[in-house]
Amino acid sequence: MDKDLESLITDELEAEGHTGKVGIFRVKTANDTVADAQKRPDPDPLYDELWFEEEVCCLFADSNLGKSIFAVQMAAYIAIRHRVLYIDCEMSDKQFQLRYSDPITGERYPFPDTFFRAEIDPMAMVPKDYETVILNHIEQTALAYDCDVVMVDNIGYLCNNMDKGADAGQFMQNLKLLKFKHGWSLLIVAHTPKRSLSSPITQNDLGGSKRLFNFFDSVIAIGPSTQGKSIRYVKQIKVRHGAFKYDSDNVLVYEVKKNDNFVHFEPIGTGRERDHLKDRADDEEDMRVVNVREQMAKGKSSREIAAFLGIGKTKVAEIMKQIKAEQASASAQNQDAPDTPDSPDTTGTNEVLPFEQD
Repeated sequence: MDKDLESLITDELEAEGHTGKVGIFRVKTANDTVADAQKRPDPDPLYDELWFEEEVCCLFADSNLGKSIFAVQMAAYIAIRHRVLYIDCEMSDKQFQLRYSDPITGERYPFPDTFFRAEIDPMAMVPKDYETVILNHIEQTALAYDCDVVMVDNIGYLCNNMDKGADAGQFMQNLKLLKFKHGWSLLIVAHTPKRSLSSPITQNDLGGSKRLFNFFDSVIAIGPSTQGKSIRYVKQIKVRHGAFKYDSDNVLVYEVKKNDNFVHFEPIGTGRERDHLKDRADDEEDMRVVNVREQMAKGKSSREIAAFLGIGKTKVAEIMKQIKAEQASASAQNQDAPDTPDSPDTTGTNEVLPFEQD
């Protein structure tokens, strides 16, 4: 290093009490780091200690488990104390309205006026530098409405190459820059690929590049339950602030309900994750059915499917017979059903949660 430059850096560090800036680095002693940080308030939990202020959080789950429902529920609660911008890339305004209004009376759910929902105008999209443009517009929108909490549903609309480590890493760096630049709290909704329902949820179940997980401050996941079609559990996968409160031995348990004009996760209590998992043998049988159905859709014969999946031809024939019977039954029901518009289920005990658009 040049002697004059080294002297200047040394003088600067000494003048500021071992605090200085060299290139891209801000340098302090460990003692000064703790002392300076101690002057600022500790971050408050935004939602049940699952997500704290000034964190980039990820919420992920498989399709049709209620990610969007849970995210909107979080946003409505947080908007009581903060100004929240919810970027909705999943539902149209009409779908949102149907979900959050009474199907009989039309009464709307009263969200806080500090909860702002935005959706992408497809006519305004530009293919060039898409990811940069959309992040810039998220920043402009949040600043325009003075929001300090930003939620995006979902990451697939922000990053086209989540599976590529370099692209995913660059995207997350740009996202975290918004946090550091403005002191915002950000939550990103994401998907998980097909996974074994007999195994606990881990960081490996987050879709996209493995590098994505490293950049998040906190990660939470929603899992299905064997205790009921509308039962869900929520588990902390990564925690930076504090300790794991809702780990495998203490997951949050909910029932998905729609009471009049509000679809939500209603708390039941806590429990062990293993009590909500499938028996391994049952899970393997379900996966066989899924795999056989996929091969049938490709026009494969029972012999070809058996050879491809490595299971007996007799077993394949049994599964094919079961699938064909289910398809015939579904077809008959559709023919008998009255020709009326679809409407959200209001029983609160839905089997397939028809109001979920994930």
